[in-house]
Amino acid sequence: MLNSGDVVELDLGLPSGREAGFRHSSVVVTAQRILDARPSVVHVVPLTSTIRRFGSEVRIDPDAPNGLERPSAAQCQHLRAVSAGRIEQVRGNVGVQALSQIREVISVILDLIR
Repeated sequence: MLNSGDVVELDLGLPSGREAGFRHSSVVVTAQRILDARPSVVHVVPLTSTIRRFGSEVRIDPDAPNGLERPSAAQCQHLRAVSAGRIEQVRGNVGVQALSQIREVISVILDLIR
């Protein structure tokens, strides 16, 4: 079963333009109450090891719980809904603090904060 904040490996498919594509580590951002119902589609934010310091990205340093091998940035501007069947492996979990930062940036991008 997936958990919010899980770092997963999945194939995002062939990209168009500047969108994230191909095989990527990504962070699952779907609410846990939704994940508990085992949805067929989940929301993910791709990770990149290219740190650009964009305001739309959240830096995540590698540690044992998240399973990352190098510093990465969660590309919140590339929020995607993907089939749960695309997920090949769970590497770890980013934890509550990083997940909260990612969700806050997504809220800004989607103009959900007033």
